[in-house]
Amino acid sequence: MDEEERKREQADDELINGAFRQLLDSYLASRHRKKVDLITKAFNFARQAHKGVRRLSGEPYIMHPIAVAQIACSEIGLGSTSICSALLHDVVEDTDYTVEDIENIFGPKIAQIVDGLTKISGGIFGEQASAQAENFKKLLLTMSDDIRVILIKIADRLHNMRTLDSQPANKQYKIAGETLYIYAPLAHRLGLYKIKSELENLSFKFEHPEEFDIIQQKLAVTQASRHELFDKFTQPIEEALNAMGIKYQIKERVKTPYSIWSKMQNKHVTFDEIYDILAVRIIFTPRSREEEVNECFNIYVAISKIYKSHPDRLRDWLNHPKTNGYQALHVTLMSKQGRWIEVQIRSDRMDEVAEQGLAAHWKYKEGEDEEEYTEDEAELNEWLRTIKEILDDPQPDAMDFLDAIKLNLFASEIFVFTPKGEIKTMPAGCTALDFAFSIHTFLGSHCIGAKVNHKLVPLSHKLQSGDQVEILTSKSQHVQPAWINFVSTAKAKGKIQAILRRAGREVQKRGEELLADWLKKHDREYTIAVADQLTEYHEFRHREDFFQALGEKTVLLGEKDLDELSGKNKKKQSGGWLRYVPFVKTGKDSKDERWEERGQKRDESELFVVPEKFNRKKPIYINDDNIRQYIFPTCCHPIPGDDILGFITTKNQIEIHKRTCLVAARLKSGFGNRILDAKWDMHKRLYFVATIRIGGIDRVGLLNEITQIISSQMNVNMRNLNVTCEDGMFSGTVELRVHDRQDLRLIIDNLKSVKDVQEISEIM
Repeated sequence: MDEEERKREQADDELINGAFRQLLDSYLASRHRKKVDLITKAFNFARQAHKGVRRLSGEPYIMHPIAVAQIACSEIGLGSTSICSALLHDVVEDTDYTVEDIENIFGPKIAQIVDGLTKISGGIFGEQASAQAENFKKLLLTMSDDIRVILIKIADRLHNMRTLDSQPANKQYKIAGETLYIYAPLAHRLGLYKIKSELENLSFKFEHPEEFDIIQQKLAVTQASRHELFDKFTQPIEEALNAMGIKYQIKERVKTPYSIWSKMQNKHVTFDEIYDILAVRIIFTPRSREEEVNECFNIYVAISKIYKSHPDRLRDWLNHPKTNGYQALHVTLMSKQGRWIEVQIRSDRMDEVAEQGLAAHWKYKEGEDEEEYTEDEAELNEWLRTIKEILDDPQPDAMDFLDAIKLNLFASEIFVFTPKGEIKTMPAGCTALDFAFSIHTFLGSHCIGAKVNHKLVPLSHKLQSGDQVEILTSKSQHVQPAWINFVSTAKAKGKIQAILRRAGREVQKRGEELLADWLKKHDREYTIAVADQLTEYHEFRHREDFFQALGEKTVLLGEKDLDELSGKNKKKQSGGWLRYVPFVKTGKDSKDERWEERGQKRDESELFVVPEKFNRKKPIYINDDNIRQYIFPTCCHPIPGDDILGFITTKNQIEIHKRTCLVAARLKSGFGNRILDAKWDMHKRLYFVATIRIGGIDRVGLLNEITQIISSQMNVNMRNLNVTCEDGMFSGTVELRVHDRQDLRLIIDNLKSVKDVQEISEIM
């Protein structure tokens, strides 16, 4: 071993030992039983197993398991079993050791958790489906037995996100997309608020680096004025609390860059128009556990005497905690500066639960081998039961399965009463039919209506918090396909689809037999390839849907189908998304402007086909000459200047999506290996459609001023203008031809200077 190699190994040892010492210090400072020997044994085992392996960043691989264990210990509050499992979580996948080896050395509980954490590939969903969805399914199956699996998995994902810089861009989009789609909602549902916020922010940073930096800079610039507002606002509150003899601390809570950006996107507002960037948090130490709820309300009464409170913005999470355990009283007050400021009142116990989640109030029994949960986690168990039901009858499509799980993760909650007065927690926006399925599958599948607050309502009636609901049933009632349109919970959707699938299998079988008979009659052999060809020809997504249509006689086979199989049909545009092209100015003389319409169908032979040995790590560059080789789907209409990515379709063609696109979000989490980094290389030769929304106070000549700025001053071609006026106010949309996002921002900035224009934003 040469001198340089020896020095490097010595530096590695110091780095590893330092990180492990920090982990032990965090563990010893916690309230868990002190099983240092077991943790040291797991560390030494993992260190030996990963010896000589490095991460992409160049650091020794063992640093990753140590970091995951550190997060599990200090940021989630887990004990020795979880720390050992975190240290060992990659051993089975990356080395020759098996789950049986782990069980023999560390016992069945750690082995079970490690098995749940071991990544798998392929799986029951087949090659085309998502490996991530399959991993997620196994994770949830294991999680039903031990919630620590998901907590360690979240810690693993958090460390991967913190070290994502070393990955190529296409991998960053995939991992960031999965994180926003799956892991941030999971962390939120488990009450891990700090971790959820960090996961969202890191995803935002890697998907939209420029916008992230801009918001960070603006937060830094406005920091001094926020501090001043906070000090002036809290001074009289502090005086009132001191007079009451309460032990407290007041914290400044600043909205995260991701939350700010999300609000800017959803509400079509600028950074300066967001007024709830600052919130105030009052954390107090109650005189006793029994008194903490009363003391919250006493503080509320005291501060509402100082400032006027908003009547519609009082949120009582004290008497009805959220399902993730969150408790607090939220009130919005009008400051002396004329700004609404939200104040969150919570005890120090509530604050710990809010920051660390369910893990914060787990207590562990004294025992020989393992940690046991002793508190009644009724709401969590109910949620796990829902997941188990979905797992019992999973969707055939991996992404549908992910969607079904995700449906309930981010849902806001309402409280609904049964006829006997029992409280049920339901997602906001749920219907009477959702409520029926939440009680029992039989009740849901035979539901004919409901009585809400003693009034008769249909199945599709949306429930409000505080409603008392009685479900009406009939044995002659059966599940209808239309029901899927007016349920919103994962459980109801899953049950309806399962029942319909069972009924549909008979119809599909009949359809498949009809196809086989028809082919036989025309001297052709029935094969899966033939069925798939006709499925695509009739524009169905799945073969089963095609069989269903044949069985229901909504599709009849004829001469055109024979022509399709013989290759006599002209090449037609395949179903699904249209191929979009930009505007191209073809007339040389400005008086003779002719335009090739965006949205025009084109021959698929023009499209770029990804070759077998294609380097997916390198970005693709879209320029004025090759833009027609790519597919621009109808879901998000990207234009130059937007953050974009590429997606390789099943036909090996490339679709271009905005990174914010909802379809792209599913693709990132479901088909991450097909994601490409895409960049614009345009030179203002082509035109793209962009639509802006505009509104304000109506007056004579206003419309003329707007059109003058767009057409004359800025020389921008308007494609469509639609304006309505009512009660002295106007609102409308303008469709423009622009070169890129920069052009559009310039137009919006110029229009903001027009007197009486109150609001202006792009329609995404």
